[in-house]
Amino acid sequence: MNPRRIALPRSRAAAAVTAAVALGGLLAGCAGTNASGSGPDGGDNRFISGDGNVTQYEPARRKTVQNVTGERLDGKAFKLADFKGKVVVVNFWASWCAPCRGEAPSLEHVYDENKAQGVEFLGVNFKDSKANAQAFERKFKVAYPSLFDADGQVTLAFREVPPSAIPSTLVLDRQGRVAARVIGATTYSKLNPLVAKVRAEK
Repeated sequence: MNPRRIALPRSRAAAAVTAAVALGGLLAGCAGTNASGSGPDGGDNRFISGDGNVTQYEPARRKTVQNVTGERLDGKAFKLADFKGKVVVVNFWASWCAPCRGEAPSLEHVYDENKAQGVEFLGVNFKDSKANAQAFERKFKVAYPSLFDADGQVTLAFREVPPSAIPSTLVLDRQGRVAARVIGATTYSKLNPLVAKVRAEK
């Protein structure tokens, strides 16, 4: 046995197990006929294509998202803390994901209608190649930034309320807590009222 592993503090060991389980849940649960899309290497990633189910959380039950940092697709550094005090929509996507292509215009529409009210959008490009992700953004004229999450580390920061499928969308309130979650592709008529409701909160 490795003595260093035996000496690993319980808190660090627990954190490592939690992170592995969270990412595993996103990567696993992804087999069967509901899976769609192929990854950057041409292989099937076996991600669940969610059914668009919406979950809303009352303020007292909301989980806070913290310490989200990474590099944007344009190479710039990013910290979610920079959006403190604002409603933020976080969309998890990939260029190889067909439902992601289908929802892209709706996301852009909601962004256009809400940005003047201080709502921010952030994409998280998951398990993709940077070139394909950038081509996706050009094709669909995505105006908001996305983090490049090739290794899944950014996604792990959301493990308290995991996205669970690609695509998924979270709406964060002004305190950085998850107020709503859409598992699967979203639409303008589904997402815009969720954003408006959170934006109207005091």
